[in-house]
Amino acid sequence: MKHETEDRGSRPARRAVLGAMGLGVAALGAASVAAPAAAQAGRTQTHPAGPADRPPARTRSVPRTGQSLTTLGLGTFMTFDARPGDDRTRLREVFRRYVEGGGRVVDTSPLYGSAEVSVGAFLADTPSDELFVANKIWSTGEYAGDDSHAVASLEQSRLRTWRDTIDLMQCHALVNAGFVVPLLQAWKKEGRIRHVGVTHHESGQQDALAAFVERGDVDVVQTNYSIFDRAAERRLLPAAADQGVGVLINLPLEKARLMHVVQGRPLPDFAREFEASTWAQFFLKWVMGHPAVTTVLCGTSNPNHASDNVQAMYGPLPDAAMRRRMVAHMETLPGFSDIGRMPWYPGKDSQYQGLMRASQAAMRDRLTG
Repeated sequence: MKHETEDRGSRPARRAVLGAMGLGVAALGAASVAAPAAAQAGRTQTHPAGPADRPPARTRSVPRTGQSLTTLGLGTFMTFDARPGDDRTRLREVFRRYVEGGGRVVDTSPLYGSAEVSVGAFLADTPSDELFVANKIWSTGEYAGDDSHAVASLEQSRLRTWRDTIDLMQCHALVNAGFVVPLLQAWKKEGRIRHVGVTHHESGQQDALAAFVERGDVDVVQTNYSIFDRAAERRLLPAAADQGVGVLINLPLEKARLMHVVQGRPLPDFAREFEASTWAQFFLKWVMGHPAVTTVLCGTSNPNHASDNVQAMYGPLPDAAMRRRMVAHMETLPGFSDIGRMPWYPGKDSQYQGLMRASQAAMRDRLTG
C-alpha cells in the first residue's frame, strides 16, 4: 500500500502502465486507517473523525504544475443553487463538513444559478489559502474574438468568490473553446488564474477534450467517469496521464442514479477489503482507483452525505483486479444497465428548486400558457 499522498508526476511511461492493466488501472492504495464499520446499505449518519484521529486526506498532484489536490472535491451544480432569501444553513453545513473532513477542492460556475455566490459566502469562513477553487467561463462574445463577456465573467467570479486569483479557470462545456482556451492561457501568463482547463459532462465530447490535452493546451481536464460510464478510459485518461494533465471527474454517482439502483441492497462483502462502508464510498473509491484521476467531484445538499463522502479519501483504494470485480458485481444488479435512461436525481427532483429550476419552470409556463 502507498502513502495517502500520491505523486503522479514521478511516474514515467504512464501510457505503458495504463495499457498493461486491462481496464487502464494500476494498483493504488493508501495506508489503512481504523478498521471499517460493517458493510451496510445506504449512507452513514456519522460525522468524520477529527484531525487528531486520522492521517491527512489523500492527495494527488497535477504533474504539469505540481499543485496538490485532495482526491475528493465538492461539486456545486444544482445542489448549491438557492433562490434569494432561501435558508442556506444546510449548504453551509455541507461545506463545513467537507472542509472538516479534509477536503480542499471546490468546483463551481456562474452557470450554476446562485451556487457561485453560496461558495463565496462559505469561503469567507475559511482561510483563503486552504481551498483550491475551480471555476468556469461560458462565453461567446458579441462577435468572433470578442473577449469582453469572458472578462466580465472573470471579474464577476473574482468578486463572488472574493479571490484575486482563480486557482483553475475552465472553458465550460467547450463553449467557444478555440478562442477561450488561448484567452485562459493569456490570463495564466498574466497571473489572473493559475491553471487552464476544459470541461464537459458527456462522453461524446471526450475526444474533443482529449485533443486539447494531447496538444498540451491545458493543465487540467474535467470529464464524466463512473463505474457505469467508463468511456473515458479509451482515450482521455491515457492522454492525460501521458501529458501530465490533472483530471477532475464529474458524475461519479451518475447524478444519484447509481445510489437509486443500489437502494436497499447490502454492500458486497469484498468492499471491506478497501474499507468502503457505504455505497457512496464504494463508487467514489472505484473512480479514485484509476491512477490518472486527480480529484473526484461529488455534490450534495445533505450534510450527512458530505460526512459520508469524505471518508473515501481515507484507507486503501481498490486495485485493478478489485475494480474489475466491482464492475462485475454491479452488472449483476437489476437496473444498472438502464442508468443511462433514468432521469437525474431520481426521487430527489423536488429537493433542487433554485434559480435554474425556477427559470426553466417559468419558460415552460410561457410556452404552455
